[in-house]
Amino acid sequence: MPEESPDTPQDDLSQRNDALDQQSWEVDAPEALGDLGEAGTAETPAAPLSAKRIIEALLFVGGMPLTAMRAADAIRGLTPAQFQEAIAELNRAYRTQGRPYSIQPRERGYVLALRPQYRDVVDKLFGSTREARLSVAAVDVLALVAYRQPATRQEIDSLRGAESGTLLRQLVRRGLIAVVHRGDAAQKEVAYGTTQRFLDLFGLKNLEDLPQTQDLQRL
Repeated sequence: MPEESPDTPQDDLSQRNDALDQQSWEVDAPEALGDLGEAGTAETPAAPLSAKRIIEALLFVGGMPLTAMRAADAIRGLTPAQFQEAIAELNRAYRTQGRPYSIQPRERGYVLALRPQYRDVVDKLFGSTREARLSVAAVDVLALVAYRQPATRQEIDSLRGAESGTLLRQLVRRGLIAVVHRGDAAQKEVAYGTTQRFLDLFGLKNLEDLPQTQDLQRL
């Protein structure tokens, strides 16, 4: 397959999770869910953060599907019932406002994704799955991320015996992998995992559907 030309580095993607991973907010979760307001009404900068808005921000950041447990790590006192209530209220507001996206279940959590009628927007931006030609090296990196995730660039480089930064950035741009975890302050390197687009491209329902042969398990 023809090899893609290198894309512009997007290292700023690796910084998206910093604030959310390192900060825990205290909110009055039971009272904070009813603040969505009317369509088009902007919140004032002085308004306190609500549980629902923090959950929406976590979904916007992306990465692995958002679970009630992960949300509770960021919002002290949030219960699973309040988490589900926030998801339902956000989806109702998105429908009322005619938003092109909704919160959709994925594996054991939720992701913010485009509605089916807007999927062509993704194809125009990244190229359709038929046009998403990857080099052999890029496929190798994608396979290593799929089976090793969350995997850092250092781990991928070590397994391949070659530098993989450019290929990882290409795969991020294609929407096939994403930053899923950032280490603590002492470990600056990010880790990568596959996305829903990866599952769709290879016809997989979830990561458990990945082939599990002895050869692949040696990766």
